[in-house]
Amino acid sequence: MPARPRLLYVTDLAYQARGRRYCDEDIALSSRLRADFGIALCHPLDAAALMDGFDAVVVRNSGPVLHYRKEYDAFRARATARGTRVYNPLTGRGDMAGKQYLLDLTAAGHPVIPTAGRPEDLGRLPESAVYAVKPKSGADSIGLRFVPRDRLEDVAWGDVLVQPRIDFRYEVSFYYVDGVFQYALYGPDPGRRWVLEPYEPAEADLAFARHFIDWNTLDHGIQRVDACRTRDGGLLLVELEDLNPYLSLDLVPGRTRDAFVAAMTASLHRFLEARPRA
Repeated sequence: MPARPRLLYVTDLAYQARGRRYCDEDIALSSRLRADFGIALCHPLDAAALMDGFDAVVVRNSGPVLHYRKEYDAFRARATARGTRVYNPLTGRGDMAGKQYLLDLTAAGHPVIPTAGRPEDLGRLPESAVYAVKPKSGADSIGLRFVPRDRLEDVAWGDVLVQPRIDFRYEVSFYYVDGVFQYALYGPDPGRRWVLEPYEPAEADLAFARHFIDWNTLDHGIQRVDACRTRDGGLLLVELEDLNPYLSLDLVPGRTRDAFVAAMTASLHRFLEARPRA
């Protein structure tokens, strides 16, 4: 390993995310990482062709995979075949692998928004006046629609998930590096998902988030646990983002941001030094 490892940092600087500026976050974060690593930024469509010249590939704000599914699958296949180090590792069980985990967690009784993938499973969901229908491969609310109960029979099953629409108080996100909690943010207004403020989690909140971090079994990398606070005060998992979670680093205090950069830097060094999994 060279004294200053080379990282291919995958980002879509031009992607127009609602309420977020991918480019600002990745320009700032990659510039901080440059103190320890040689960094080159590239578009996700170029990653497979360029990755052989680097010690690892760091996937950051690369945009929803459904926009380039064929190319992403080819990138994964090439990286796996060549033993390329990809951060986050490609073994994630959350959004990295699609939305199947929501069905698996529901079936196993975990605290997640109840989810059905077949019409015969609708009876297992709580009754609701309106249901959310989303693609199994969706991201960033793309393809999400809301359907009244009496129109569920019109849903074209196969590649979609159905959930009751939850009347929640707010959403909260917990951010982790290598399984270690870094910070939390929440949106006081349910109608403004990305207008976030720092959140001081209770021990019960951290235990909730930790449950899903442990379930995912990723040895390295960045994860974001998204949850909603229900009217009865409990938390339900909304999403386990382990592919390219946006970090909202511009919304945390400077000392928190510095601590996150230090944690990610140390994580990348450990990742590069670790023996790859078989």
